[in-house]
Formats: sequence, structure tokens, C-alpha cells
Amino acid sequence: MASYSTILVGTDGSQSSFRAVERAAKVAADSGGALLIASAYTQMSDREQRQAADALGEEAYKVVGSHPADDILREAADIAKKAGAKNVDTVCQAGDPVDVLVDVIGKRDVELCVVGNRGLNSLAGRLLGSVPANISHRASCDVLIVHTTSGRGR
Repeated sequence: MASYSTILVGTDGSQSSFRAVERAAKVAADSGGALLIASAYTQMSDREQRQAADALGEEAYKVVGSHPADDILREAADIAKKAGAKNVDTVCQAGDPVDVLVDVIGKRDVELCVVGNRGLNSLAGRLLGSVPANISHRASCDVLIVHTTSGRGR
């Protein structure tokens, strides 16, 4: 197996995506590579931001509302470190998950992208294309699709 110096894994905060994070962390630990954990999010409109600030109170919104995926990334980084990854970094970026992962692959010289298989067998995945299927077609690096939907990814 090739030794990867930069490994990327995407997470949306779901348990299945955390299984992919754990597997990516083990690959990073085995290869001595850096692990980059990415999460994509939908940018809130100005109106949605005002509504959130009104609902939470302006000061609470400033504390809570920095980046929607910050909590997900903190939890994923903890999972990765417990799985043995030593060099862990995170990136939070607005946009479609596939577009974000492809962008990060190019900007960070990623050699391996790890994604879970969730969505490959769903009707929506077959009709619209799933994240793992689209990444496997668009990535300029190796792609590892981890079986995460039945617990076998651990």
C-alpha cells in the first residue's frame, strides 16, 4: 500500500461519516501522514442570519454562530486523535460537499480522499449522484470508499 502524506476525509456530523473519519485516522496513523478533516455547510442568507440572531440574542449568536460546522469538526478531530492520528487539521467551507472536497484536494495537495459509502445505494444517490460516487469521478487523487452504513467501517 502506498504511503500517503496528506489524507482528507469529509464529515457531515453523521455517525456513518464519523466511521469514515476513524478509518482515515487509522490510515494516517499507519502512514505517518497528516489528516485533514473537512466539512461543507450551506451559507445562511442575510435574512436567515438576522432571524438566528433575533432568536438567540445577538451576543449568543456571535458565540454560537461562528461556523455551522465547528462543533462537528471538533468532535471529528477528537475521534481522529483517539484513533491514532497525530497531525490533524480541519477545514470548514461553504458549498456543496463534493465541490468543497474537490477544492480542498487541489489546494492542499491531498494524496488520498476518504469518504463513507452512504448514499451509493439510495434512490436519490442513483438519480442525483452521491458524494462518494461523484468524488470517485472528480478527485485528482486516490479515493477510499469506506463501508460505514452497517458498522463494518470500524
